[in-house]
Amino acid sequence: MASAPVIPETYSHVLAEFECLSPLLSALRLDSSRLKCTSLAVSRKWLALGSSGGGLNLIQKDSWKQRLFLTHKEGAISRVAFCLHDEDYVAVATSQGLVVVWELNQERRGKPERIYVSSEHKGRKVTALSWDTSTLRVFVGDHVGKVSAIKINTSKQGKATTAFVMFPVQIITTVDSRVVQLDYLDGRLLISSLTRSYLCDTEREKFWKIGNKERDGEYGACFFPAGKSCGSQQPLIYCARPGSRMWEVNFDGEVLSTHQFKSLLSSPPLPVISLRTDPEYNIACCSPQSLAFPRLLYVSDHCVMTWTDRGIYFFLPQNVQVLFWSEMKDIQDIAVHKNELFCLYTGGKVSHLSLLTVERCVDRLLRRSCWSLAAKISCLFQNSLVLCRARKALPVDKLEHLKSQLDLLTQSDIIGQLEELISKLEPLDSACSSRRSSISSHESFNILDSGIYRVISRRGSQSDEDSCSLHSQNLSEDERTKEFPAHQDEEQLELDNVSHASVVVDTDRNETFLPFSIPLSFRSPSPLVSLQAVKDSVSSFVRKTTEKIEKIGTLHVSPDRVRQDNNDEEQLPEVTANVITHPQEEEVELQSQPEEENYLKDLKVATKEALTRLQDPLILLEPQYLREVLLNWIPVLEDALGVKVPSISEDSPYKTDGELPSCPEVQQVREENMGTDSDLTEEEQGPVSRKNKENDAVNSKQEDTLDGNTGEGSSSNNQIGKMLYKKNDRREGAFSQSFQTESPCFIEQDLKKDLVELTTLCFELKIYEHLQVNNEQCMQPDASCALTCQFIKDYFFLLDLERLKQCIIISHSSHPQIWETYVEGLKELTLKSPVTVALENGDMFKTLKLLVDLGPWDAPVLLAHAQRLYEKFGETSLRPLIKFYPSILPSDIKQICKSNPEHFLAFLDSLVKSKAEDERLSFLRSLLHPESLRLDWLCLAVSHDAPNAASTRDAQGNPRPRSHLFTWGYSQLILLLLKLPADIIIKEKMAEICKTYGFWPGYLSLCLELDRRAETLTNIVYLDDMNLLDRERGAVPETMEEWRFLLNLVKSHQSIVHAAVQSGSAVSNGAPNWSNCITVENVALLLAKIFGPDRAVLLLQECGLMTELSDKFAKVCEILRIAEKRQRALIQSMLERCDRFLWSQQA
Repeated sequence: MASAPVIPETYSHVLAEFECLSPLLSALRLDSSRLKCTSLAVSRKWLALGSSGGGLNLIQKDSWKQRLFLTHKEGAISRVAFCLHDEDYVAVATSQGLVVVWELNQERRGKPERIYVSSEHKGRKVTALSWDTSTLRVFVGDHVGKVSAIKINTSKQGKATTAFVMFPVQIITTVDSRVVQLDYLDGRLLISSLTRSYLCDTEREKFWKIGNKERDGEYGACFFPAGKSCGSQQPLIYCARPGSRMWEVNFDGEVLSTHQFKSLLSSPPLPVISLRTDPEYNIACCSPQSLAFPRLLYVSDHCVMTWTDRGIYFFLPQNVQVLFWSEMKDIQDIAVHKNELFCLYTGGKVSHLSLLTVERCVDRLLRRSCWSLAAKISCLFQNSLVLCRARKALPVDKLEHLKSQLDLLTQSDIIGQLEELISKLEPLDSACSSRRSSISSHESFNILDSGIYRVISRRGSQSDEDSCSLHSQNLSEDERTKEFPAHQDEEQLELDNVSHASVVVDTDRNETFLPFSIPLSFRSPSPLVSLQAVKDSVSSFVRKTTEKIEKIGTLHVSPDRVRQDNNDEEQLPEVTANVITHPQEEEVELQSQPEEENYLKDLKVATKEALTRLQDPLILLEPQYLREVLLNWIPVLEDALGVKVPSISEDSPYKTDGELPSCPEVQQVREENMGTDSDLTEEEQGPVSRKNKENDAVNSKQEDTLDGNTGEGSSSNNQIGKMLYKKNDRREGAFSQSFQTESPCFIEQDLKKDLVELTTLCFELKIYEHLQVNNEQCMQPDASCALTCQFIKDYFFLLDLERLKQCIIISHSSHPQIWETYVEGLKELTLKSPVTVALENGDMFKTLKLLVDLGPWDAPVLLAHAQRLYEKFGETSLRPLIKFYPSILPSDIKQICKSNPEHFLAFLDSLVKSKAEDERLSFLRSLLHPESLRLDWLCLAVSHDAPNAASTRDAQGNPRPRSHLFTWGYSQLILLLLKLPADIIIKEKMAEICKTYGFWPGYLSLCLELDRRAETLTNIVYLDDMNLLDRERGAVPETMEEWRFLLNLVKSHQSIVHAAVQSGSAVSNGAPNWSNCITVENVALLLAKIFGPDRAVLLLQECGLMTELSDKFAKVCEILRIAEKRQRALIQSMLERCDRFLWSQQA
C-alpha cells in the first residue's frame, strides 16, 4: 500500500467550509444571470449581500434566514460596511456614487430608515468604506482619490437633534490616485492608493506619507491591533509592497522593517476542507511567488490575510512566517469577522470559510458525523495532531471512536493510518503507559492541563472504591467542562452515540477500571449496565463481522473458530465483573488483507507497465500499438477482478463454432497468459486459485462425460477459452446483477484511478471486438452493439462516465440501444438516492428542490435523475433543468427525448432565453460543438411550432403574399442561429433550409449577406410588403439598374399577386394594408423620395410606366420639388452668412 502524503507539523491551521451558501443564494434569487451578488459585508450578527438590482439582503448568521431587505433605486450595490461597535447601522455605496446610511432599528423593532444620503461622490465609483471604531462616522474613498467622512446623526440622540441638525460631509483629503483600501483604528485613518499609503490623524488633522518609495498597482494596507497581553504597546501597520513584500510601520507612520515572503511562498498549497470533496495534497514544492497583495485584512490569532487571482494567503507578519496558503480562483472580495471569512467570486457565488486549527477542524467534523473526512484530515495532518497543544481538543478517545465508525472493508488503509496516529499519541511501550497501568491497578486518577497525574488512592471497602472512582471521574469531567465551552445539540448527540467498545475490565481483580480519557457521557451509570453494554457491543460486532465474511466470500473462517466465538458469546452473561476480549475476530480481518493485496499484485504490476508504455508517443499516437498494449492488459484485469470480457451468448445468432481467433495479437495474449499461469505453483496461487482449480476439475469431468469423443484440438481450444473467460468463484454472486456498479473487492484510490483510465480507453478503442473468437462476424453492426452493451454492464464501475457518454454520442449515435444501456446503468447507480425516492412519490417540484439542495452533482448522476423526471413528467420537467447547466448539456437532453425532438427545442429555447439579451449570441455559439449541430438545430426549429408549409409557399415554391408575418414559435432561436458567423457554404445551406420551410425573414437576411440582391428583390415582390424595402436592412435598390429591374418585376407580377389576394387563394396574416402593398405607384414614390422627382420621372418614362401612375404621384413629385428648392435656398443662405462672418473676423 503506497504511503499517503503527510503535511509537515509546521502547518497548524486550515480553511474549512462546513456550510454551502448556494441554497441561500438560490432562495434570494441571486444565482441568475440577471441578478447576482455584487458586494458583501459581515458583522457579529449579520451577513449583508448586495445585488446588481440595488437590493441589500440582511441575513442573520445564527439561522441563515433573511430578516431585512433594503431597496436602492440609485443603482447596483458596489460596497457595504457594518458599524462594528453598533450593528444597527450599515453604510451602502451604489454604482452611481451615492452613499446611503441605514439605521436598522432592531432594538426598537421598528422599520429600517435612511438617516443619511451623501452625493459627494456622485458620478464616481466608490472603492472603499470604513467605519470609525468609536463614533458614528463612516469614511468613503472613490476612484479619483477623494476621501470624505460622513458624521451620522441618529434618532437615538433625540428627535429634536434628528430634525434640526444635519452634519455636512467632511472632505478628509484627495490623494493622487484611486483609493484601494481604507482602515481606521484609534483616531487614525489609513489610506492605501495605487502609488503609496497615507496615515491621517483625524482628530488633529495631520497627514503622513508612509515610506519614500512609490509603487504602481493595487496594494492594500491594514492596522495590526496590539494584543491584550501586550500592555501599552501601540498597534502596528502593514503595507503591501511589490514582490510579495510588506512594510512593518509603527503607529506614527515610520517604516520599521521590510518583510520578504517570496521564497516562503514556494511551499505547496494546503487543501480547503470541504464536505463535498476529499482533500488532496501535493508535496511537490512550487516556485517562489512574486505577488501583489491587493488587500490586507486582519484576522484573529495575530494573522494577516490577502488574496490574488491564484489563491488566498495567511501570514504571521510579526514572525515573518507564512501560516499557509490555499488555491482559490476568481475571488472578487472577502469579508472577515474574527476567524470567519465570506468570499465573493466574480460569478456572484458566495462561500463561507472558517480559519481553524487542525484539531478544532477535526472536532467539528466529528460533531457532524463526517467520519470519513475527519479520518482523512487526521491522517493528513497527523504531524500536527501529535503535538501537545492538539491533545486537549482532540484526545485519544475521540480518535478511537472515529476509528470504530469507519468501514473495515472499504477504509482499511485509513484505519491503519489512524492506528499509527493513535500509537504516536499513546505509545504502548512507553514509561508513561506502564506507569499509568501500574497506577490504574490500585488508584483512580485524572490528568491536569500541565500533564501531572492526580492520583486518588483506593482504600476501604469495595463500595468505597466504586464511589471514589466515580467521584474522581465526575471531578475530572467537571474540570474539562470548565475548560471548554458547552457545545450545541449536535455535539451532545455525538456523545450519546459513542460506542462502549473501548471499555476494558481486567479479569485478575474484582474491580472496574474505566480509562480517564473517556467522557462521562460515554459511560453507564453503574458497572452492571456498563458490562451489559460491553456484551451487546461485542456480540453486535461479531455478528456484523460474520455477515460481512459470508457476504464477500473472501474471508475463510474455520468452523472451530466460529464455534469458539459462539461459545465465548454464550459465556458472557455468566461473567459478573469480568470481560475477556478474544482476538479471533481481529485475526479473521487481518487474514483477508494480505490475501487481497496478493490478489491485486499482478494487476498493479500490469497496470503500471501499461501506463508506462502509453507514455511513449510512438505507442500513444499509433492505434495498432496502443491496442496491443491494452490487449495485453485487459486479461490481467479480467483475472484479478473476475470480470468476464463480453462475448456472444450461446443463444446469439452471432456465436461462432469455437474457432480460434484469427487476430495474432489475441493469440499472443492467450499464450502469454497460459504460460504465466502454468509457472505459478499451487502455493503461490493461494487458496482462491486452489478453489478455482477444484471447480475447474469438476467442470472438466462433466465435460468429458458429455463430450467423450472430443479430439485434442478441441480440448486445447477449450483450455484457452477457459483461460480467457474464467471467473473467480468467490465473486460469482457479485456478477449476477445486470450492471456491475460497485467494485467486487476493495481497490486503492490510486490504483482505481489508473484502472478507470485504461478501461475507458479500452471502450473508446473497442478492444472487446478484438477479443472475440471470430473477428469478422463480430464486426457486424448488431453484434458490435451487443458487445458494447455487455462491456458497459460488466465494467460500469471502472468507466469514466463522462467520457463514456461523449464516446457514445459521437461514435455510437446510430445504435440507440447503447445509450439506453448507459442510462440504465446510471439509474441503477442512483437507485437508492433520496432524489429517486422523492420522485417515486410523484411531486416534481419537491424533487427539483431536492436536486438543488443536495447539489452540486456529478454530471452523469444528474443525467440519471433528469431521465427519470422526463419519463414521469414529460416536457414540463425539462424547462426547470436549465438551472443545472453546464452539468446537463443540450446534447444530453437531445438524447433523453430523442423520440420527441420538439421537447428538446423547448429546453434549448428556454436555456438561451435564460441569458441576458446581449449574451445570448455568444452563449449559443459556445453550445455548438461540433459546428454541424447548427444545421440540425435549425432544421428542428423551423419544422416545429411553425406555420403550415402550404401557407408560406405556393405550388412553384415562391413566397405567398404576407407569409413572412406568420408567427413562428422559435423565431428568436432561429434568428440567433442565422446571426452566428459562418462560412459561405454553411450560409447557403441555411438559406436553403429557410426557403424550404418558408421562413422568409431569415431567407431574405441570408440572401443579402450572400449578395443575392436580385433574388432578394424578387422574393420581396412576392411577399408584397413595402416595409421590406428598408434602408436599414439594406434591401433597397442601390443603383438605377436595380430600380429598373424592380419596376419591371413589379409590373409583371402585380396583376398575379393582387388577383391571388382578391380571389382568396393567397394566405395572409391579417387583413392586407393596400398602402403597404408593392405596386408600381408605391415603388415610384419610394424612388422619387430617394433619387428625387426628376430622376424618378425619367426612369419611369424609360420603363413605360407613367400611364399606370395616378394624380397622387404628380402631386407628391411637386411637393418634393418645392421642398428641394426650399432646402437649397436655406443651405445657400446659411453659407452666405458663414462667409460674411468669416470676412468680418479677418477685418
